[in-house]
Amino acid sequence: MKVLGHKIELLTGLLLHDLTMAGLQELRFPEEKPLLRGQDAAELENSDTFLLAVDTDWKEHDIETPYGLLHVVIRGSPKGNRPAILTYHDVGLNHKLCFNTFFNFEDMQEITKHFVVCHVDAPGQQVGASQFPQGYQFPSMEQLAAMLSSVVQHFGFKYVIGIGVGAGAYVLAKFALIFPDLVEGLVLINIDPNGKGWIDWAATKLSSLTSTLPDTVLSHLFRQEELVSNTELVQSYRQQIGNVVNQANLQLFWNMYNSRRDLDINRPGTVPNAKTLRCPVMLVVGDNAPAEEGVVECNSKLDPTTTTFLKMADSGGLPQVTQPGKLTEAFKYFLQGMGYIAYLKDRRLSGGAVPSASMTRLARSRTSSLTSASSVDGSRPQACTHSESSEGLGQVNHTMEVSC
Repeated sequence: MKVLGHKIELLTGLLLHDLTMAGLQELRFPEEKPLLRGQDAAELENSDTFLLAVDTDWKEHDIETPYGLLHVVIRGSPKGNRPAILTYHDVGLNHKLCFNTFFNFEDMQEITKHFVVCHVDAPGQQVGASQFPQGYQFPSMEQLAAMLSSVVQHFGFKYVIGIGVGAGAYVLAKFALIFPDLVEGLVLINIDPNGKGWIDWAATKLSSLTSTLPDTVLSHLFRQEELVSNTELVQSYRQQIGNVVNQANLQLFWNMYNSRRDLDINRPGTVPNAKTLRCPVMLVVGDNAPAEEGVVECNSKLDPTTTTFLKMADSGGLPQVTQPGKLTEAFKYFLQGMGYIAYLKDRRLSGGAVPSASMTRLARSRTSSLTSASSVDGSRPQACTHSESSEGLGQVNHTMEVSC
């Protein structure tokens, strides 16, 4: 099998069974939960239950919450026990600027057509939003998280799989801490679990006096090297942040994010009555992102038995924009680890539809870590682990290489 694209290394932390494969590889585990609760996997393979097409049109809604209106766009409607995919963007962006590239990626569409997808815009950040009146009190980060329960209730979601970036990752993590039973899993990109200290606060204040708001936000999204090189991507986001997002509303969101508190999570066993995220979590950061240090620290505070860490090479500060293929591949395995996606077309591997019996399946990311080991140009550098590298997916021990 010819490897196309890039490789992601998945450190599962588990002893996986050695299996050979012809084209694809299956990893078996003693405990697997049903692909959909209350339904047998074999039954799903022989039915169209899991392949019911959702509506192709996005619908806009303004949802009333205790802390004001939330603008959301949704595609599809809840079906059975399937979770909804709910996203929350970073500060300076909205759902379009943050997620369009990722969700429009062809392989990602192949995944999301099986789920309801709900994009949430932070108050006043959506395209065409009216400026808040003078004296408006922007919701705190805790209140932004609490507002999401109104979205879940409004649409009748039983639980959600959250995908958040930066400030949005913080909001979704806080939401999972407040309403753990509503969250099935989290993909947290560029999350910083720490509040701003006085030195950070002073630096941010000084930056706001000497730079425009778009440039200040860009320093949050991109590392200095990216800003200095002034790539086409940076130029595009500088223009769109300044023209698409209401600047007064953005300033309020920016100020609130920079006044956030520590996420207040600790790895179980490190402190008495440690509070942590109870659902499976995939942490994602680019190897050249300003959020790298924060994501690494967040990883150290989460339960290693349910946490996956993905560090993406050559992806910069917006991995969902610069490396949608790698992120889609990782997200697919993350969903499979939770027992979802019974039937999925994988054109790269088979040229057609692949039944679940042939899909590579992973258990719940136990003590696992993903590390991308490829560069943008498709080169194949040596993996930093002891797994074998080959044109196909060879024998697996603690590390699994996946072509993206």
